[in-house]
Amino acid sequence: MSQTFSDADIEEEQKHFSNVIATFQQYAQYSLAANNRRRKDIYTLPQGDKELLDDLGYRQKLQEVDKAILVNAEFLKLIVANPEIFGHDLDFPKDADENRACRGTLHDHSHGDVHSHSHSHSHDHANVTPDLRGISKHQRKYKPTDFDMDKLRSTLKQFVRDWSQEGQEERETCYTPMKDALVAHFSDKPSPQSRQNIRVLVPGAGLGRLAYDVANLGFACQGNEFSHYMLLASYLILNRTDAIGQYTIYPYVHSFSNLPDREAMLRPVEIPDVLPSALPAGSSFSLVAGDFEEIYGTEYEEGDLEPQAGQWDAVLTCFFIDTAKNIINYLRIIHRILAPGGVWINVGPLLWHFENNTTNDPSIELDLEELKMLARKIGFVISDERTIDTTYTSNSRSMLGYVYKTAFWTATKA
Repeated sequence: MSQTFSDADIEEEQKHFSNVIATFQQYAQYSLAANNRRRKDIYTLPQGDKELLDDLGYRQKLQEVDKAILVNAEFLKLIVANPEIFGHDLDFPKDADENRACRGTLHDHSHGDVHSHSHSHSHDHANVTPDLRGISKHQRKYKPTDFDMDKLRSTLKQFVRDWSQEGQEERETCYTPMKDALVAHFSDKPSPQSRQNIRVLVPGAGLGRLAYDVANLGFACQGNEFSHYMLLASYLILNRTDAIGQYTIYPYVHSFSNLPDREAMLRPVEIPDVLPSALPAGSSFSLVAGDFEEIYGTEYEEGDLEPQAGQWDAVLTCFFIDTAKNIINYLRIIHRILAPGGVWINVGPLLWHFENNTTNDPSIELDLEELKMLARKIGFVISDERTIDTTYTSNSRSMLGYVYKTAFWTATKA
């Protein structure tokens, strides 16, 4: 899209991206310190209590958690290790592990690609490719907040959901009905080869599995993602992965609560469960990085490489629409970019991300019936409505689990 950014916009983008990289780089330091707090707490106890904990193997468990954190840290370093893939070589100080950062606006993956629904108010800005070499030394030494680290921990759990055998049941609870509805809508195209000209958009693509699966069905699929955490992580899994199970992570070591046993926290998860580069020859799979409204909501301008109106045959939104500040605009954009007879397939809750925000952002928060009424007024014909119970990036072995009663529907452009 033809967009103009002020110096202030670019500076803000550079600062934010630098902070995201710093969060990846300081994961080990932050997480080990959190675990070490538990050791310090042991020393506040009477000697008899210490001996009882030793009999339970509690200190040994803390050592095992340290080792798991270090394994995670090495994996996270890989994610921010190759800035040249985005055309930028970003200089960071040696005390930041000499890691480097990467950003981009459009990436074609092996055969042509790439929310976290962590329920935080994410204000990532992913439409500018920054050059961070001019950032001050003070900014380089950014100290990640608890909020930053929570987003990074959510990214690790998102890998489980999208790219592990363990996450298959959870993701397929959402993805399979969406894929089935997509195939059913284009039932006149029964083979993957016949679907190559059917264009499908997946906003809020996260780590890209749904978009990958759609492309694997033969559709020309484009994912769109806003979060730096998701964009950096998805590039590694989609473009720097050579084998099934190439990476091992420990996504559940950050909390000791609601655990039935040690294994529930310390079990490793291997990713990916499929080889992302193994799409059939001729597959079309791409990622556009940036804000959904800015990229797809701008009316045609002279010089645009790809005017969006009427250009998409299907839009698939999974745990996405509640990221809107103004849901009316989201629905208008989806309706406008769909071709006549195009289909919008949705699964998700209504956890409005900007409700009670502290940044003075507007937030329009509808209930489900209001949302469906709005969709009809905008021009959608809704069908196949049902509720799908599902978790989201949950620890399947935990004693506590949240279940969303998500709304599923297909809607055609009237």
